Amino acid sequence: MAEHLIDVVIPVFNAARTIRAAIASIQNQTISNTRIIVVDDGSTDGGPAILREIAAADPRVDIVTQPNRGIVEARNAGLARCRSEFVAWLDADDLANSDRLETQLDYLTSNPDCVAVSGATRHVDEDGRFFGIISRCGQPEAADPLWIPAIEPYLMQSFLMVRRSAIEAVGGYRQLIYAEDTDLCWRMQEIGRLHNLEAVLGDYRVHPGSVSSHSIVNGRIMALLSQLSAISAVRRRAGRPDLSFPEEMGTRIGSATSLAELFTLGCKRLTQDEADHLEIALAAKIMDLTSYRPYELDAEDCLFIQSAMRKHVSRLRPGNRTVLARSRSGTAARLFRQGLLREAAALISPSQYAPTAGRVALRAVVSPAVREQLRRLTGRRTNMLLK
Repeated sequence: MAEHLIDVVIPVFNAARTIRAAIASIQNQTISNTRIIVVDDGSTDGGPAILREIAAADPRVDIVTQPNRGIVEARNAGLARCRSEFVAWLDADDLANSDRLETQLDYLTSNPDCVAVSGATRHVDEDGRFFGIISRCGQPEAADPLWIPAIEPYLMQSFLMVRRSAIEAVGGYRQLIYAEDTDLCWRMQEIGRLHNLEAVLGDYRVHPGSVSSHSIVNGRIMALLSQLSAISAVRRRAGRPDLSFPEEMGTRIGSATSLAELFTLGCKRLTQDEADHLEIALAAKIMDLTSYRPYELDAEDCLFIQSAMRKHVSRLRPGNRTVLARSRSGTAARLFRQGLLREAAALISPSQYAPTAGRVALRAVVSPAVREQLRRLTGRRTNMLLK
């Protein structure tokens, strides 16, 4: 029998500025019967000394040290040390509310069909100041791997709690860098129910230095692998052979310099129908990501998107077509407002010039509050999911 009720895994890489507060937020939980497994993934800052100091003062803290191998290997290394019935995660720059673990444990013990749970978070800056934004993800049962881009069964990983038996049953995290969390959710959904709580579980730190927000290069990789993960889910659910994601594939993808090159690499093991789906899904996903990430499309990205939309628009369901047309027009309007005229022109066809000009004019004369009202009245999505 496990000595602790919950194991909490905290992957760390060069987080000396925030790791003490992150660990303290777990040490001060209303449930104290926990073990805190901190995986130091080859940090080169002052973090390792801080971790040794914390571990010396609290026997619940277990430090795992490894050469820098990336977030997937760090997550799996932490999981391999877990012995408790329940496993929770926290990123090294985030903060858990004091009742976070108790709230999640209560839900899982009351709902034996549920294998994993996450919840809402506050967005804070690098110094912990609240932005005034609370992020709530949709419920995973609304997921649709065939929508373009895929509607994912997403649970925020930094505030995830799972049944250890369930995550071990699906094999832990796979080598889909920047999309390993989405891929895990697709696979866990196939063995049990996932749930997002309405309760706020803690503070999610939003800053340009975060891995998923670092650059358009990372955004392109995230877009590709998230959509390959959805294609992988479609295969499994149809009883077909699953896609595999060997480490060497990640190396090749990491050296790609454009969406077109990434698309070519992603198609290598796909049927023609899957490749056609991937092309337009990749285009749609990168537009989605740039709508709320601190990076922007370049002209080559925009040409890829226009080409994909032109070739594969017939694949779209009517509702999906409407959403993507709006996304494309909105992306072009954003580029235009930023003075990126060449990029905006590369993204849209002449038939879209009028709606794009209308969006630019609307933003110039209508306040953000009124625009939000209009979005709600027209049923448009107002909440973006951050990974």
